[in-house]
Amino acid sequence: MVVWEDANSDDDGWLLRVTDFRQYAYCRRVVYFEYCLPGLRPTTYKMEAGIAAQEKVVEREERRSLRAYGLRSGTRHFDVRLTSSALRCTGQADMVIETDESGAHRLIPVDFKLSRRQPGVHFRLQLACYALMLEENWGLPAPEGYIYLTPLKEAVRVAITKRLCNQAVSLVEEMRLMVEEARMPAATAKRGQCVNCEFRRFCGDVV
Repeated sequence: MVVWEDANSDDDGWLLRVTDFRQYAYCRRVVYFEYCLPGLRPTTYKMEAGIAAQEKVVEREERRSLRAYGLRSGTRHFDVRLTSSALRCTGQADMVIETDESGAHRLIPVDFKLSRRQPGVHFRLQLACYALMLEENWGLPAPEGYIYLTPLKEAVRVAITKRLCNQAVSLVEEMRLMVEEARMPAATAKRGQCVNCEFRRFCGDVV
C-alpha cells in the first residue's frame, strides 16, 4: 500500500480528508487512486476556478448578517483547519459560527457549495464529520450545521443527529479499509462521468 503523505498525515499515520466523502460518492476509485497511486492527479482549471470562487464567497459572507442561519449574533471563523485523532480524519471547514444565543454556547459548521442542487447525503455526512471534529477539537457541542448554496443564497439546515454521525464514522472506516487493503473498488455505474476524469487512463475496464 502507498499512501500520500503531506498535510494528510500526522505522527500516528495517514489521515483521510473530509473532501474524500464527495469523491467517494462520485466514484470510489478516485479515492483509491488518490491514496494508492499518489501524485497522479493534476490541478485542473476547474479546481483553480473553484478556489477563486470560494474566496469571493467568503468576502460576501463577511458582510452579511447571520439571519440565514437563524441567528442574531455570533462570531464567524473562516477556513477552520480540523484534525481528529479519533476519526483519523482531517479537513477544513469553510466557516464555523460560534454563538451563545439562548444561553447555549455552541458551534455551527457551514459548508459553502457552488451548486443550485439540494445537497446530497454525502454533503450532509461531510458536515457531520466537521461537527464531530469540532466537538473533539474545541470542546463545544455542534448540534446543527448548514450547507450554504451560494448561487441561490440559500442556507440548508442539517441536524447533526447520532444516526448521521454514525453513518459518517462508518464511511470513514470503509474508505480506510479500502486503502489499507489496496483494494480497487468497482467503477461508478454512471459511466458518463468517466469521460472527463483525470484517472480515466487507469481504468482499462471502463474505457
